Amino acid sequence: MVQIFAVNERMNQVILEHLDPAAWNAKLPIKPAGSVRTIAAIFTHMHNVRTKWIRLTSPHLTVPAQLNRARCTPEQASGALAESAARCGEMLAEALGDGGVKEFFRDGWAKPWPVGPEMLCYMISHEAHHRGQVCMLAHQLGYPLPMKVISGIWNWEKLWKGCGATGGPGNDS
Repeated sequence: MVQIFAVNERMNQVILEHLDPAAWNAKLPIKPAGSVRTIAAIFTHMHNVRTKWIRLTSPHLTVPAQLNRARCTPEQASGALAESAARCGEMLAEALGDGGVKEFFRDGWAKPWPVGPEMLCYMISHEAHHRGQVCMLAHQLGYPLPMKVISGIWNWEKLWKGCGATGGPGNDS
């Protein structure tokens, strides 16, 4: 399951690598102004939510610094997401292995869950939702991601191998 979250993170990085820099802080001309997050705000939100999961669920791990959506660059977001993904991987390994993590805290207001595959599903669903927003927003802003990128984030075999696995989904532990 740790490898699955690594593939999830690789999808984020692929989008960041191919996103037109002009799209990063671009805003849709809609009313009311400010009712749609920028791509910068979406990626910083994803990282900042991960830091919350780590802080609440695995406080013994080093919690990465949060990002400021108004000042964050794509390069800073990429690095921060890589760092928070590594900590989330550690958290998942402990939670799903024989570690001391017994409950997953999604938020301070939400009832904690026992650790298990639902934890991973929640984490990936959250990020997939926001990746979809980024892809749609980039398109609406006039900076669509290339089709090879859009289809590439569905190529799990290639993503899996790009994360260091050798056999692909279902063939590596």
